[in-house]
Parts: sequence; structure tokens; C-alpha cells
Amino acid sequence: MYNESRGRSETRFPDTSHTMPQPTPPESLSWQGDRLGSLKLIDQTLLPTELKIIDCQNADTVWEAIKMLRVRGAPAIGIAAAYGLCIGLKTLPTNADLDAFRTRLDEVAEYLASSRPTAVNLFWALNRMKAKAESLYHTGNVPAIWDALFAEAQAIHDEDRHICRAIGRFGQEFIKDGSTWLTHCNAGGLATADFGTALAVFFTAAESGKTIHVYADETRPLLQGARLTTWELMQRGIQVTLICDSMAAWVMRQGKIDGVVVGADRIAANGDTANKIGTYGVAVSAKAHGIPFYVAAPVSTFDLTLTSGSEIPIEERSAEEICEGFGKRTAPEGVRVYNPAFDVTPSELISGIITECGIISPVNRENVERMVKTLH
Repeated sequence: MYNESRGRSETRFPDTSHTMPQPTPPESLSWQGDRLGSLKLIDQTLLPTELKIIDCQNADTVWEAIKMLRVRGAPAIGIAAAYGLCIGLKTLPTNADLDAFRTRLDEVAEYLASSRPTAVNLFWALNRMKAKAESLYHTGNVPAIWDALFAEAQAIHDEDRHICRAIGRFGQEFIKDGSTWLTHCNAGGLATADFGTALAVFFTAAESGKTIHVYADETRPLLQGARLTTWELMQRGIQVTLICDSMAAWVMRQGKIDGVVVGADRIAANGDTANKIGTYGVAVSAKAHGIPFYVAAPVSTFDLTLTSGSEIPIEERSAEEICEGFGKRTAPEGVRVYNPAFDVTPSELISGIITECGIISPVNRENVERMVKTLH
């Protein structure tokens, strides 16, 4: 196991912060209007070359946006699903009775839940919305229940903003001035309602006056790191270097990385963590090189019904994402393809899980349950 003292590389990166644009990036998703309004989403499949906003006027558009990764990142998916439930109710006549309302709500919730299987926030948000409705069914007041559901979706959205900031505050304590970090995939503002999870740590550190440098894995096959993470970091004037996924271990071996921070899509009761495919390999490499590996995620990402990561459902996506990525064929016709979208990092490889309520370390079942119970 490689664990020698890592000397700081003498490679110097140019200070480009004064030339980089530093406006506040647009929100990944927003709502316009009252409960009969619409959800606006950045189409993340087009970034960084095109910034396009999708106007979601029906549940089908929300489902397609989640399925096709136009909106992605566990918290953002949950927010989109909550609003999507409200949008799906718009097909009801204004004089709909309670039975019709309940039937339609259940139909839309089931439909949206079928869009993607791994990100637990999708199901968490839909279950929270259904629980709110069920708590009010006894009133028989359909308009009031509808108003309450819309308010609940707005609350989920607003809470995520505060969660992002809290994760950033806790996580930036690990960030030393002048340090260099690695991240995999995209867990920034595009994946949430505000600062993100993993990137919130970097954004908050930068806001506090620390100078940092981030290496971003490109994140095959859909290149979320290359397309999205580098875009977000550059938007905020943070030095970033893009590398291929296969380079991460070598960059660690060269002593260029002080630590790793990634996001999460679902975390089991024992701390095993599902995140974008390739995360497990980064964690193994970090362990081999004596580098701390942190996961940043809201408490809503924990699924205590799953005892370990072996029970986390792993989404498999189409062969075209690998063989014809972005419209160009790169593999022979007819080749067999295995394309899991996520992998699971065992808890023993995780130095700590950064949540909005504090840090879980060491990562084990007892500490996970204690943290989750702080919100219940």
C-alpha cells in the first residue's frame, strides 16, 4: 500500500481568477407562478456549450427531464419530483372531488417514481408530498389540500438551499488554504437548489478567503465532470484542472491531491454510499495513497431501510451512452455493453460523511442512525 509522505508538487497553476467570469450561475430549477404555474429547468445535457431553459407544463415533461438527465443530482431530482406532482394535478377539473384528487395524486406519484431507480431523494420527496396530502384528506377540502401540497414543494426547495449552505460550512473546515482536491461527477449547484453538496465545500471555502485548486474527473460516459463541474467552478473563479477518470490514481501518486470530496445518490444504514460510476475506484485509490475521502450529502439521502450497499438498486443505462456518446460511434456495431450508472463505495473507505447536521466519522451504522435521528 502506497502511503509515503506526499511532497507538494512544484507545478504552478496560473492565477486566472481575475479573467474568469464570476457572476452567480443561474438556478438549476425554479418555479414561476402560483400552484398552477410551471417548473423551469436548465437542460444540463446541453451544457457547457448551450444554456437552455425547459418549461415543464406537464408531468410527462418532468418525467422525461429526470429520465434523460436534463435535471440530475439527487436533491434536484427530489425538488423536481415534488413540483412535478403539483404539475400533474393541473389536469384535474377545478371542481374535482376528493376521490378524484387522491386517485390522480397517486397516479402521478407512481409515474414520476418510475423515472430513475437509484437516487433516494426522488422517492423521499414523493413520499413526503403524499404524506402531506394524507394528513389533510380528512378535511375533504380539495383546494386547501392542493395549496398545502404546493407549499410543501416550495418548502422542500427552500430547505435544500439551507442544507447546501450548512454542508458547505461543515465541510470547509477540512479545506486548508492552498490545498488541492479531487471531485468526481457533479455535485454542485446544478444538482441542487443552491451551492450543491460536494462543490458547496469548495464554494464555501473560497468565500471564506481560502485559495484552493480542484481536479475534476471527466466522469465517463456522460462527462458530467467535464461539462458541468468545470463550468461551475470556473463560473465562481475557482482554479480547476480537468483530467480523465483513468488519471486520478496517478495524480494521487504524484502527490498532487490533499483530499477527495464527492456527492451521493443513496446511502445505506451502514454508510455504504452509491454515487456516480467511478466513485468506488477513486475511493480505493485514495485509501491506497493515504488520502482522506469524504462524501457530502443531505440527511435525506440516507435510506435506513437498506442495511448495506448491496441492497441499493443500481440503474443500468443504454449501450448508446458508451458506444455513441454525444452522437459519435466509438465502438463496433453489435458489441456487448455493460453500463451501470452508479457504483457503491463501502463505508470503510469513507473518512467522513458531511451532512447539514454535522460530520459522521467514523462512518458506521451507529453514527449514521444517530445523525439521521437528529431530524426526526
